[in-house]
Amino acid sequence: MNEYTDFATVYDLFMDNVPYEDWAGFITRQLHNEDIRRGVVVDLGCGTGVLTRLMKAQGYQMMGVEVSPEMLSIAAGKAASILYLNQDLRELELPDKVEAFISTCDTLNYLLSPAELKEVFARAYRYLKKGGVFFFDFNTVHKYRDIIGEETIAESREDGAFIWDNYYDEEERLNEYEVTFFLQEEGELFRRHREVHTQRAYELGEIRFLLEEVGFTIKGEFDDYQEVEPNVESERICLLAQKINDKE
Repeated sequence: MNEYTDFATVYDLFMDNVPYEDWAGFITRQLHNEDIRRGVVVDLGCGTGVLTRLMKAQGYQMMGVEVSPEMLSIAAGKAASILYLNQDLRELELPDKVEAFISTCDTLNYLLSPAELKEVFARAYRYLKKGGVFFFDFNTVHKYRDIIGEETIAESREDGAFIWDNYYDEEERLNEYEVTFFLQEEGELFRRHREVHTQRAYELGEIRFLLEEVGFTIKGEFDDYQEVEPNVESERICLLAQKINDKE
């Protein structure tokens, strides 16, 4: 999986348009629908912990798992009462079983093969209690191919700026983006940083198959964070999967 390093310091600055509070409310409603109103919830790919903290405010005992030490350092500095683990999701290990997993902001698109994605699903299934759920989102093929493929996005702020160059390989279904950002250090001095990340596009049917193969039962499919079924124009799809049986 790709790791955020220098970009972690400005991640929240340039992601301030993400409706985290709306997402937390939607996820909480889905958990409540499955009668999960308290207990341990694990945020996979928690980043700087914005959503993790919002879910804690909903009454859950939160844990965050993140592969980037830089991201975790920022998250831990904002909420000492949340347990954060520096782990690769493909090697997830927890001390005990939990009520739910969540994963947002297309974290699972960073898994570059169906085998890697299946491994994460299997580990989540292993550490869920019976009746526990896994709620996650992912970017669609439509988004990568038709919306952001070959696009360049640039944004300038008072204390920083970034240029986001995107390239989508339709045959391999791999989306590569290069982020060049400029951080203000002293006075008028801005230092240039660069990171390259790769994500994979998955079809909804492919993800359904992998979930069911490891034992999950799919309880809900949503167009973005809305009570609407996904369609061919969906750019982000959310899924709710449940561990009905104790298959290991």
